Amino acid sequence: MTDHTFYMELALKNAQAMKGQTDPNPLVGAVIVNDNRIVGVGAHLKAGEPHAEIHALRMAGEHAKGGTIYVTLEPCSHHGRTGPCAEAIVAAGLKRVVIATLDPNPIVAGNGVKILEQAGIEVITGVCEEQSQQMNEVFNKFITRKIPFITMKSGITLDGKIATHTSDSKWITSEESRKDAHHLRNEHRAIMVGVNTVLKDDPELTTRIPNGRNPIRVLIDSHLNVPLTAKVVVDQQAETWVFTSQNADSEKEAQLRSRGVQVFRTDSSERVNVQQVVDILGENLVSSVLLEGGGTINASFLEHQLIDKVVLYVAPKLIGGKDAPTFLEGTGFAKMNQAIELSATQIEKTGKDFKISGYPVYLT
Repeated sequence: MTDHTFYMELALKNAQAMKGQTDPNPLVGAVIVNDNRIVGVGAHLKAGEPHAEIHALRMAGEHAKGGTIYVTLEPCSHHGRTGPCAEAIVAAGLKRVVIATLDPNPIVAGNGVKILEQAGIEVITGVCEEQSQQMNEVFNKFITRKIPFITMKSGITLDGKIATHTSDSKWITSEESRKDAHHLRNEHRAIMVGVNTVLKDDPELTTRIPNGRNPIRVLIDSHLNVPLTAKVVVDQQAETWVFTSQNADSEKEAQLRSRGVQVFRTDSSERVNVQQVVDILGENLVSSVLLEGGGTINASFLEHQLIDKVVLYVAPKLIGGKDAPTFLEGTGFAKMNQAIELSATQIEKTGKDFKISGYPVYLT
């Protein structure tokens, strides 16, 4: 392992620790080294607050001069809610900047490197690039396409069931898997379900970990069937947004709005337009969504190629039964060569279960 890799991995670790609290900004970490000694470390903590480089520079003080800064993302070059980090690095007198990956943000995209090089600072890029890009997979999509990164998550049995034929589902997965899933909720800006999930389970859709952040609760409800007594309507623990169709009842919409629920009508007459849901969420700066839906909504989003990542907690159990619901329903594909494969798959143990994650590869 080179020194560059060692210090960059430390910067990546600092950045990763902030997962779930920086959106819509990226995760960024920085480490300043001078005379083979770490003199400053920093991570971006929250949108609107100083960037990782600034925290590291403040810690280093005069010791930054002549040193090297390792940063997981290209230093910014524009004036936003904070000043340009590239200019701060130049002013601090650093001699070298090591960058994991360039910023995909069109208003940066190489301009930070240009400022540094024009000031005579040595710039090295591509150190731990793959790790940095994967860490910011949400930001990389949102900043370039203006729509959220969507993760489909489900807890299933070995035969793909999410409940028995009597709708009993507590509990398919282990306690360890359920705790891990709550960390996923904490990392996403919104959590999405279909109305049938609310009708069957009346869930809170909150994050049950210490100091966790409750995501916005997004409900797909074509006919506004959500009960006014549902927890997502009355508990006030998090925002609730309902997406419905043009033909939904106006009086029910008014009742929901009077309880603080935001209601969005998509342009379809009978069923919610899922592509429009994604667009509206992006317009409202929702950068990531955890889809915890049933088989129908999961299939709809997958068929529209809107799923970016799949996370399955697979319990070593068998339920059986043709009427027991599965996590993917709908019509499905007609031929095996149409099946969607997952790339970059990872498998790990969570309690007695297996956590499988990967990225859908869509056929053009």
